[in-house]
Order: sequence, then C-alpha cells, then structure tokens
Amino acid sequence: MTHAALIQDLTACRLCEDRFAATATAHRPRPVAWFRPSARLLIVGQAPGLRVHESGVPFDDRSGDRLRDWLGLDRSTFYDRARIAILPMAFCFPGYDAKGADLPPPKLCADTWRARALATLSEVRLTLMIGAYAQSWHLNLKRSAKMTETVMNWRDHMPDALPLPHPSWRNTGWLKKNPWFETELLPALRTRVAEVLA
Repeated sequence: MTHAALIQDLTACRLCEDRFAATATAHRPRPVAWFRPSARLLIVGQAPGLRVHESGVPFDDRSGDRLRDWLGLDRSTFYDRARIAILPMAFCFPGYDAKGADLPPPKLCADTWRARALATLSEVRLTLMIGAYAQSWHLNLKRSAKMTETVMNWRDHMPDALPLPHPSWRNTGWLKKNPWFETELLPALRTRVAEVLA
C-alpha cells in the first residue's frame, strides 16, 4: 500500500463512530494523520485533544508550545512532515467522560493502524514516546509501569528512543518535583533532536 493510499484510508476511518457518539462530547471521528515516509523524528503521543480535533493540526495548543520548547524547535520545523512524523496511539480525539476527563485512546485504533503506519517510516532515527500509553506500547512495558520511573531511565533508551512526560500544563507540578528533567534530560533531548534533523 502506498503512503498516499494509507493516509486516505486512515483519514476515512470511522471504526469508532458509535463509541465517540456515546461520549459526553458526542463527536464524530476526525483522524489526524501527520507523517511522511522521509521523517527522521517520530513523536508518539496519546491522542488528539479537542482543540486538535477542531483544527486538524497536532499539538496545536499550549501543550504543543511546551513540547516545541522542550525540543528546541520553531513551529515551521515542527510541522515539516517531511522531517517530523506525529503518530499518536489513537488518531482521533477519544472524547471526555461525564466528569470532563480525557478518555483513553481506543486500543482498536492502534490494533488497526499502528503497524501499517510505522511500516512507512523507515527513515526514523529518534522516537519520542510521550506519556504512559506510548511508552507501554513502544517499550513493551506492562500497563502498570510508572511513567516517572520510565522517564527517569531515559538514558537506557538513547540514542534511538526517549520517553517523555506529557507536555500538558497539568504536569507543571510533576516538572517542579523532578528538576532533573530540565537540567539533565532536556539538554540531551535538544542535542539529539538537532543531530537527527541536521
């Protein structure tokens, strides 16, 4: 299957239509596919949020601003699909539950699309795994694995992969409790990203 055909099939996916209609947001599927075969950096998140669902642009929110700062990248470089692939664990916004909390990425999405999408990305030199869902899948961890412990052991996965916390502003407290993230991990991350994209 060609990359163009895969993107066409993926963006037309409606497998979770009934599931999303039953959420508190009662929204329709809108897969956000942002990758090309030439990408050298792969960013794996959880799933698009509501703002990304509306815009169709991944990390088009405050979390994206923080992530770009972590990576040392401007918007034009970050959104260059020829160099950077953004492949979340689910391509659609999963919705909110009745209390307004994010629902988890549907496993059906990864089961259906992940292997096919990753097979098109033969040029990737660095995979950034953001959050526990991405880390569990890519590092073959048990779902009970602690995200903090995984990120603390970031050196074990370099130079090809790096686990990160979610750049959400909800994690500001986590960042304050873990100053090593900013003083040790971020400089190494920025150096490796620059090497990969050079």
